[in-house]
Amino acid sequence: MCGIVGATSERRVSGILLEGLKRLEYRGYDSAGVAIIDNAKKLQSTRRTGKVQELADAINANPLDGTIGIAHTRWATHGGVTEANAHPHLSESEIAVVHNGIIENHESLREQLQALGYEFKSQTDTEVIAHLIHHESKTHEDLLAAVKAAVRQLEGAYGTVVMDTKDPERLVVARSGSPLVIGLGIGENFVASDQLALLPVTRQFIYLEEGDVADVNRTSVQIFDSNDQRVERNVVESDGNYDAGGKGEYRHFMLKEIHEQPIAVRSTLENRLSDTTVLDDAFGKGASELFKTVEHVQIIACGTSYHAGMVARYWLESLANVSCSIEIASEFRYRKSYVHPNSLLVTISQSGETADTLAALRLSKELGYKGSLTICNVATSSMVRESDLAFMTRAGAEIGVASTKAFTTQLTGLLMLTVALGKYRGMSEQQQSAIVKSLQALPAKMEEAVALAEEIEALAPDFANKEHSLFLGRGNQYPIAMEGALKLKEISYIHAEAYAAGELKHGPLALIDEEMPVIVVAPNNELLEKLKSNVEEVRARGGLMYVFADKNARFKSDDTLNVLNVCHCDEIIAPIVYTVPLQLLSYYVAIIKGTDVDQPRNLAKSVTVE
Repeated sequence: MCGIVGATSERRVSGILLEGLKRLEYRGYDSAGVAIIDNAKKLQSTRRTGKVQELADAINANPLDGTIGIAHTRWATHGGVTEANAHPHLSESEIAVVHNGIIENHESLREQLQALGYEFKSQTDTEVIAHLIHHESKTHEDLLAAVKAAVRQLEGAYGTVVMDTKDPERLVVARSGSPLVIGLGIGENFVASDQLALLPVTRQFIYLEEGDVADVNRTSVQIFDSNDQRVERNVVESDGNYDAGGKGEYRHFMLKEIHEQPIAVRSTLENRLSDTTVLDDAFGKGASELFKTVEHVQIIACGTSYHAGMVARYWLESLANVSCSIEIASEFRYRKSYVHPNSLLVTISQSGETADTLAALRLSKELGYKGSLTICNVATSSMVRESDLAFMTRAGAEIGVASTKAFTTQLTGLLMLTVALGKYRGMSEQQQSAIVKSLQALPAKMEEAVALAEEIEALAPDFANKEHSLFLGRGNQYPIAMEGALKLKEISYIHAEAYAAGELKHGPLALIDEEMPVIVVAPNNELLEKLKSNVEEVRARGGLMYVFADKNARFKSDDTLNVLNVCHCDEIIAPIVYTVPLQLLSYYVAIIKGTDVDQPRNLAKSVTVE
């Protein structure tokens, strides 16, 4: 979601701030801004709606010169997309604030501050923070004390950075529910919501914990925990290698990341398989002791990660002989649920900071789960730090908002988890070995799927004037159909729905006509013949079909049936393989529709607020 960058240095920081914002564009945003304290100790600020480049152009035309500053990319929550609502927000030309998150009690605080004479110039909850800190600064000895007093009054989620013209070498940082990282330099220090923003200037990072407040100046960092006790946090050396311009030969990051999937999956598997089974150590120290006791798995996730969990339920129950429940995190955390004996809670998140999923993990600690495991792509994330066990997907930085390689590496990890649990619940050595062989073959099968790009691109013009579409799948391909529909709607803005194909007669057939393309995933499994009957039901009603089928499934193209033959693969890995052509279809349709593929409207990469 929103992005934060801050710097206090001996050199001009405007370039550092702008470069950091560009590296955070993948998170999704609709406006951007920078505030700098200049050499005369005056606050200078520039804000723009639209892309970071528009902000950069404005600053190039009217430079902001100073050695301390904060910057932000905003994704609108409170108030529309306007320059007045863009961050940073100022109070009395002295305090400047950037903020990720949502302040739930902003209305009551706004009323109190208005009664004290503060004039609000925006509709945002963030401006409340600026005025509140300014008010507290009147009765506290310095900015650090004022921020501590202010955040004690805030309800909700916040990652916020504050600077004050009266102390022009200091940034004060507070974190509750929204991630922040401090970057360490020589004679300079930095703050960001994501380490990727700071990789050009440092490789050493401190990740703030929940409730931390930090005092950051050029030469030192002091951190106070939620009990206001001075604490030391570990310094982590990053080996990150993200280049903000690194599309290479590809037109978009999304296409690049689709093509990277075979390599990403190889990385996920590396050193985690023996010849015959999955190594428990892949899931962290103590995994084998915990897995031996697991009788139920509760999966919690959102969006694409939720679809990965749905596939995992099929695998866990049919192969590992362990019951499994899957629930959307935002639903799970707000209802009373039954905890099965000896339950393992599994959270799935690309970023490890997804607000609802993280809140569900924290809630689970009070509910009596046997243990927790997160499947995640960011080793330094809150979910990784707060879970008992962690499986790192090793997908590498994913910049496109629509998830591709993060999803397929999550699926790969979940299939490995199925084996790791199944070995303690009667899965034979022969079956373990068969799944391992399928996993070892998976990268090559994905390469074959990626090679279908030109054939799929040729189908895209058929969707140029379509407004709706329907995706069908059966068994563990039903969640893949859901993921295909999500991808199409995310980046092409075509309304798309997915159904279990057996549900056609229970309503969706009413929608079928020549204007409703129907996309079917059809691997060669025990449900194929039933799926063929579902296809005929659609054809009989004039529907136009696009069938992604195993080359041995014996589908033939005609005027109403477009068949794209997918490589034959073992049934167990078919959900992962069939994901790839659906990603390619959504990509090429989006190109035809002329949308912003990597940064689709209204969406954010990392959803760190409810």
